[in-house]
Amino acid sequence: MHTGRGDATKRAKTRARIAVSADSSDSSCGFCVGDDFERFSQVDDVFSRSRFDPEIHDEKADRFYATYRRPLAEWRPARGFGQNDYAFRNAAWHVTDIFAEMYEGEDRRDGFLDPLSMLRDGAAERHDLGSPQRAAQLLKHAAGAAGADLIGVTAYDHRWTYTERFSVQSGGAKPNDLPDDLDNVIVIGQAMDSTLIDTAPSALSGAATGMGYSHDAVVLLTLAQYIRNLGYQAIPSMNDTALAIPYAVKAGLGEYGKHGLVITPEFGTSVRFGKIFTDLPLAHDRPVRFGVKEMCDICNACSKGCPSKAIPDAAASNDRHNKSNLIGVKKWTIDGEKCFNYWSKINSDCAVCVRACPYTRDYTLRRNRAWQRLAASPLRRLALWIDRREGGGARRQTEDWWPPE
Repeated sequence: MHTGRGDATKRAKTRARIAVSADSSDSSCGFCVGDDFERFSQVDDVFSRSRFDPEIHDEKADRFYATYRRPLAEWRPARGFGQNDYAFRNAAWHVTDIFAEMYEGEDRRDGFLDPLSMLRDGAAERHDLGSPQRAAQLLKHAAGAAGADLIGVTAYDHRWTYTERFSVQSGGAKPNDLPDDLDNVIVIGQAMDSTLIDTAPSALSGAATGMGYSHDAVVLLTLAQYIRNLGYQAIPSMNDTALAIPYAVKAGLGEYGKHGLVITPEFGTSVRFGKIFTDLPLAHDRPVRFGVKEMCDICNACSKGCPSKAIPDAAASNDRHNKSNLIGVKKWTIDGEKCFNYWSKINSDCAVCVRACPYTRDYTLRRNRAWQRLAASPLRRLALWIDRREGGGARRQTEDWWPPE
């Protein structure tokens, strides 16, 4: 199980061998942003479109969302999709759903379309924490105590903020109001339970995602209130307001992978990200490089394993599959429409790409830390061979996850 808690010393051994970039420029992050770049509207996000766009929205999409909110009269007659599996999955999402549904009557979905709501005021006067370096040190210490598995800090970048938010009530756009003086972004990473991810695709693997989001919400709200109690602004955000992946890379939490996700040194792809926009002066972290791009160039595990064929086994490019992709960024890009259509078919999120990725390992084990160093070397093809020889990415049957009688 990847929890990240109680194994800080072992995880530090992995991170100690990671190369840190000299700055946080686009080139250091591995970003290739062209002159034709356009900021993204959340209205065009595939999950937003699944609620109104006839190219995606249908009865299956409605049923997909309904399965997270209420029991079905009939459960899927397939392994991993029984009532017990769905019951645990929906329970794992329960904390997140409380926040998401709290202000639905006001056209808000906290954590997904709007920032998490803060219910208490902070201090009227600012408390001086000393230098930005000292402030970052204190923040990270508090974050660890609050349950954050990963934390990094970077500068606010207007390019990754949504031009507009999505309104469920209108099926269109609504303003994305973010104060202009929030210069820093704190990125939080929450590890997902890899034993659940190993069962993907299943309702059980959806429980890993739900717990990741639920932990994310609790940690983000705790840290945001801590910052507000010091007299500074703090806006906690999950999927809303801005793209999380560019910020996670800029904050030094990992590298961008072929499957369109961030691969971290500590947990591979098995991690969820949240962010806090703040004016608290903080020292910034820098991007890291540990051979992910070079490995993804020769690996096709996610592309081969993807049930919906949404992940092309191709070089990075500016190609767009549909309106849910960014304009003007040269990168690996997945087809979100194919991905979501498969989710609505199986009535659960998928996560096969997370399971299949060779980097999804338990790095508290010395042999897996050694594997990561090999993957970062010119012998990375040997690392791939070892992963396949060991049966890396193999699916675990859900009945094997539940304890025997």
